[in-house]
Amino acid sequence: MSTDDLNTPLGQQRKGSRKVRIPVGPAIAGVLALFLGTFVLWAVIGDDPFGGEPVAVVPIHGPSAENSAAKDFHQAAAASATSERYDGPAQQQASAAKGKDAAAPGTTTVNIINGMTGARQEVTIPAGGNNSAPSSGAAVDPKFVEITPQGPLPKIAADGVRPADAFAQPVKPIPGKPDAPRIALIVSGLGVSAKLTGDAVANLPGPVTLAFVPYGNNADWVARARGAGHEVLLQVPMEPFDYPNNDPGPETLLTSLAPQQNMDRLHWVMSRVQGYVGLVDMMGARFTASEAAFAPVLHEIAKRGLIFVDDGANPRSVAGRIAGAGNLPFAKADIVIDAVPTSDQIDQALGQLEAAAREHRVAVGIASALPVSIEQIAKWAKAAESRGVLLVPITAVALKDKQS
Repeated sequence: MSTDDLNTPLGQQRKGSRKVRIPVGPAIAGVLALFLGTFVLWAVIGDDPFGGEPVAVVPIHGPSAENSAAKDFHQAAAASATSERYDGPAQQQASAAKGKDAAAPGTTTVNIINGMTGARQEVTIPAGGNNSAPSSGAAVDPKFVEITPQGPLPKIAADGVRPADAFAQPVKPIPGKPDAPRIALIVSGLGVSAKLTGDAVANLPGPVTLAFVPYGNNADWVARARGAGHEVLLQVPMEPFDYPNNDPGPETLLTSLAPQQNMDRLHWVMSRVQGYVGLVDMMGARFTASEAAFAPVLHEIAKRGLIFVDDGANPRSVAGRIAGAGNLPFAKADIVIDAVPTSDQIDQALGQLEAAAREHRVAVGIASALPVSIEQIAKWAKAAESRGVLLVPITAVALKDKQS
């Protein structure tokens, strides 16, 4: 402390001795506020709705013009295919899982992201390149289609022709053997795996009948199957004894439902695709044993000019008795070809099917869409005619049984 400081009166300061201090804290806060304000202003006036998301432009071509009757039919079919009358989130997820693997060939699914909201939407578009082959197979004549709130359903035409007759494939007899034993083979569970479905359509001979599940986008596969000479069946999910622990899928027909509720579910299933000759049960041990629940369903199938095939898994099924009384063309599987899915066991089962056909003149076998099943059936079918056995589509058996 200097002498001047000691001599200065209290309350007085020396002129020129004050120190200037800069307020650092408010200065930093001001800089940060300026930066934040600039960023917010840029975000508000900036025109970048995708926020840096990668953007892909994909051309989507609209359908070509059609005549008015066919156009109405296809529009109704498209609306039906996107309907969502399921029974809860779990069933929607199951259907989506099945539909994902069964996507129509020649298409691809892309995710479109809304940059403003973050919402995602899946859109199916034609695949690029040369991998998308055109659909084959004749289109379904609209005279066999009834447009309903559930979607397009099969119906008997005004001239009395039934869909089962219109979509039936011709039988080619063995030369010189008009009375050869007949075998009808059904491969079921198609439409779940695109690869297995494609293998079945391409590798199995035309007389083998193909059965599709009612889930996924199978319209193109059905058209291809028909174009390759196959008859098509549609599988109907029905209640097994251990339902719901063992659940066939959405829109399952249940013994606990009122007849009209089951009819609504049946119509939903029947509207999934067009061009099939009939229906076959999918599971359904409990349902097929209940005459009260099953009879209205079989009567509706007969009224629409279709056939019904019992997969033969339930010895208590009342399908045969009801079909006989209701003038419904009917067939029942005698042997499950791939109950044990090995090459040797499948060959043995096919031999048993041949023996049954020779004894009863007609036999029906059913198999699942497994790689080994498709392979062994294709091999067996190549030599069947040389052994004097005629492989026929399912209508040749069902309609013959009805006439007899």
